[in-house]
Amino acid sequence: MSNNDLRPKAVVFDIGNVLIRWHPEDHFDRWFGRSRRRAMFAAVDPHEINHRMDAGEDFHTLVQEKAAKHPEYKHEIEMWLDRWKELAGPAIDLSVATLFALKRRGMPVFALSNFGVTSFALSEQEHAFLSAFDKRYISGHLKTVKPDHRIYEILEGDCGIAPDRLLFTDDLPANIATADKRGWQTHLFETPRRWADHLIAAGLIEEHDL
Repeated sequence: MSNNDLRPKAVVFDIGNVLIRWHPEDHFDRWFGRSRRRAMFAAVDPHEINHRMDAGEDFHTLVQEKAAKHPEYKHEIEMWLDRWKELAGPAIDLSVATLFALKRRGMPVFALSNFGVTSFALSEQEHAFLSAFDKRYISGHLKTVKPDHRIYEILEGDCGIAPDRLLFTDDLPANIATADKRGWQTHLFETPRRWADHLIAAGLIEEHDL
């Protein structure tokens, strides 16, 4: 089989920790101090808000529910929504550069991300590049989350590209594992430099594109 037979017809990006840094603990440490943050996260588990809104639940309702259950941390919990644009960031510049390099070379680029409806809209206001994808498959809208096979099936059925011609990068091994099982080409995202180098080695972009 020639290299051309294996050439991707679309590149699929995860968003959190691929294009946008996602380490909310660091922000809360800066705002309230590490000890307060650790106590709050242990009692409240604010990541549950994300898990549930990624599956389609309403962001505002989830925050209000958590704040009512944990009034001692009401202010901190409300900041999960009120300061979302800071929590989900900053952008990972080199990864963003690869997105636009692929677009300039005519390669379709898709997003496949666990993201809530409201939280994605807020992040899109902050990061204009989230509007640059040719297609976006966002779990909150689809009401199914990675690594469940269903969200991958939706992407395949909608884009009409054979699984083995999709190149997918994600920072979570479980999400990559599902794509592998479906026959996708994959790259476990560890650093933006390694991702850029992977695209260069695949002949999809060149260093001067970045």
